[in-house]
Amino acid sequence: MITTVALTKRYGRVTAVDTVDLDVREGDRYGLLGPNGSGKTTLVRMLLGLVFATSGRIEVLGRPVPRRVHEVLPQVGALVEGPAGYPHLSGRTNLRIFDAAGPGGSRRTRRRRVDEALDRVGLGGIDRRPLKAYSLGMRQRLGLAGALLRTPRLLVLDEPTNGLDPRGMREIRDLLAELNAAGTTVFLSSHLLAEVEQLGNRIGVMDRGRLVVQEELATLRAPTGRVLVRSPDAARAAALLDGRVEARDGDALTVRHDDPAGLNALLVGEGLRVAEISAQRRSLEQIVLAATTTSADRIEAVP
Repeated sequence: MITTVALTKRYGRVTAVDTVDLDVREGDRYGLLGPNGSGKTTLVRMLLGLVFATSGRIEVLGRPVPRRVHEVLPQVGALVEGPAGYPHLSGRTNLRIFDAAGPGGSRRTRRRRVDEALDRVGLGGIDRRPLKAYSLGMRQRLGLAGALLRTPRLLVLDEPTNGLDPRGMREIRDLLAELNAAGTTVFLSSHLLAEVEQLGNRIGVMDRGRLVVQEELATLRAPTGRVLVRSPDAARAAALLDGRVEARDGDALTVRHDDPAGLNALLVGEGLRVAEISAQRRSLEQIVLAATTTSADRIEAVP
């Protein structure tokens, strides 16, 4: 669905995107993560033909971008850097104008498609208040409605849950999962690790313009070869597992072992009590922190 080869964007001496090889496959729920200033938004804008690359190659839906972006856009729904619109007009009117100005929209079905898109994002009861009176969360919902007007094959979203409360975030996440299950590929850029961890099946991590991680989430979170054990008999367990205990914190042990069931059987067989046992897995936060450097918006004091 999306392929880039050595994609690079420079602004003078600053390299915003550095030789990125992106691979988003049909049916993916692909989450692009990274610190502020890592190049995520610049990359997204290049995929949509909004910014021209300095070098490299982009294909979206099998078409070169930006050369044939006009063939791609009717099949793509996008929300980048927040929704735009005419502040004095209502949300519904803004959507109708947006649909009329975009490629491939049918005038005959416009009213129905606008109403259906508003219903899907939780704005079905929207009134005539102007866009300037909308909350940030309502604006995000409206922007997502605009991305859904034409039943896209591909959704490209930049921070789609920005400004939403926890319930709203859950609703949008469920909607994206539903759309994906119906055949829409979802590509989203976000700094919200928990949202991506719950929705995504493949992950990319940007750092200082480079794509430093690109892998299946299940692979990234595979067992580490260690087992977490909680036992009232932690001291005896540590003595029994001589040399295999890598860390102890009260009744919690981290044990070098690749079979939780086998370890549990060993401990119980020796008469030790086991309150909890599980394979250790890295969280997405740990994966991202290990792959990235200091956030670009951090300013250290000079000694």
